[in-house]
Amino acid sequence: MTDDRIQDINEKQQKDFRRFMKAGLALVAVVGVVLIALSSVVIVKEGEYKVVRQFGDVIKIHEEPGLKFKVPLVQEVSTLSQKKMVYDVDEKEITTLDKKRMIIDNYAVWSISDPEKMISNARTMMSAEARMGEFIFSIVRAELGKMNFSEIINEEESSRGTLNEEIAKRVNEYLERDNYGIVVDDVRIKRSDLPQANEEAVFNQMITDREKIAQTYLSEGEAEKSRIRASVDREVKEMLSTARADAEKIRAEGEQEAAQIYNNSFSQDPDFYQLYRTLESYKKTIDGETTIILPKGSPYADLLLGYYE
Repeated sequence: MTDDRIQDINEKQQKDFRRFMKAGLALVAVVGVVLIALSSVVIVKEGEYKVVRQFGDVIKIHEEPGLKFKVPLVQEVSTLSQKKMVYDVDEKEITTLDKKRMIIDNYAVWSISDPEKMISNARTMMSAEARMGEFIFSIVRAELGKMNFSEIINEEESSRGTLNEEIAKRVNEYLERDNYGIVVDDVRIKRSDLPQANEEAVFNQMITDREKIAQTYLSEGEAEKSRIRASVDREVKEMLSTARADAEKIRAEGEQEAAQIYNNSFSQDPDFYQLYRTLESYKKTIDGETTIILPKGSPYADLLLGYYE
């Protein structure tokens, strides 16, 4: 192979290499442009904030869903939730009005109302939750410290329904005062326990209190039973007295009517009446041991012996 031929081949190879290099560079440039274009696109989803920072400073916050844009390589994007979130406050010990110690475990439902304020003052969601938890515990401790132990654990006696609303209201006042950009929707006490050292003593006290209440109910029941029984006895006596009076009146009227009938009947035959009265007197004066001595021929002897005119 001649030198000219070798030179031609080398030149052709150099031209092919330069052509490949240009194509490769063009492809890299296109890929770079595509990547830069993609990195400038920000997709905002429903229920989230997109926070755009440049050199650490917040310059834009996107709230509405859709496609947004940023300067690639210079600006960075982070995400915050617009939805309601649940924060489980660490359980802590409080002291009630009647000097009982309790372990309170509660939670809060909250959301970000102003992401710019939240980032400016709390920096992160974790820091915002920590501050919110401190406010909640401070208010819960103060409010439950005004209540007796029995009021807290007994749902029938407890005012915890309005207490939850009061706690949420006061926590929001503190959060708004310090411009934390978050709002508490609800605060709930999910568990209230006794410290292990006090549990048995308090349970015994609760049993004693319940026994006192039961005894009070029994005493009230006995008093009510006595009152009812006395009332019934009085009514029965009054009814019997009225019945006796009515009976005496009816009896008197009956006897009066019977006497009238006797008088009317006996007036029609005085002799028969005289005989009847005599026999009635004998019935009352003569018994099985009575001895009567009568002269012979007396009307009574003739009557007893069966002699009739």
